[in-house]
Amino acid sequence: MNKVTEFIKNTRNVKQGFILLAVFAAAYLAGAGAGTMTREPDTVETAASAEENWGLGFSESGAQPTGNATAEELKAYHACFLDPDCGEEDKVIYLTFDCGFENGNTEPILDALRKHNAPAAFFIMGNYLETSPDLVKRMLDEGHIVGNHTYHHPDMTQISTVESFRKELEDLETLFEETTGQKMAKFYRPPQGKYSEANLQMASDLGYRTFFWSLAYVDWYQDDQPTKEEAFDKLLPRIHPGAVVLLHNTSSTNGAILDELLTKWEEMGYRFESLDKLAEKL
Repeated sequence: MNKVTEFIKNTRNVKQGFILLAVFAAAYLAGAGAGTMTREPDTVETAASAEENWGLGFSESGAQPTGNATAEELKAYHACFLDPDCGEEDKVIYLTFDCGFENGNTEPILDALRKHNAPAAFFIMGNYLETSPDLVKRMLDEGHIVGNHTYHHPDMTQISTVESFRKELEDLETLFEETTGQKMAKFYRPPQGKYSEANLQMASDLGYRTFFWSLAYVDWYQDDQPTKEEAFDKLLPRIHPGAVVLLHNTSSTNGAILDELLTKWEEMGYRFESLDKLAEKL
């Protein structure tokens, strides 16, 4: 922001300077925003710092993006954001959904997945399991993975003790087993994509595999949903071999377009694999 400040001090048009400052500030906040916002390539760091919001940089259509950390760096913590072993011709997609609450869009999402015989991983919170146990059971019955998005969806980077970190995950595990009669998959997604090296190590020590993502779009604002065209503009050109796709179950757009979206990806030569396959490589 220093260049902008200098411009404001030196410009003869003060109003123009403050307008420019507002534009830069808005751009900065948008780039550093919650979890699924993507970042431009020149803002992506090459290694994980003490605390990060997961972010991506896209260089060209159809190519794997870069992330805040490399696949090799994340693998040291049994974590990943894509399948780095997929070459240009190995067109695999891993579908994942974050589930905070239920608003009627999960059923059409499940219907589309069933139609395409496409496995997915649903990362759920405590609230979702408490209020929508039948849908969670349907996910399991139809062969999907149900993973851990923590019980309360806190900023996990603010949790410094192993005991508190474990409680957020194990409380959900316990409720899941009581509700479904099954053990919960040891698959973890950090709320809002916020993470630290210490958190990644804690998850690994607890036997978890941590999954970020390599493709997402702004689909989580319930009252400001993207149009079908806006969704396709993001999700079609940026799909790539080995993609871990993050979508939100609360999105009415996702519920409406998923059947067509999966069809279009299939027409591009892609196939859908279970996240189990990727976990085996970690």
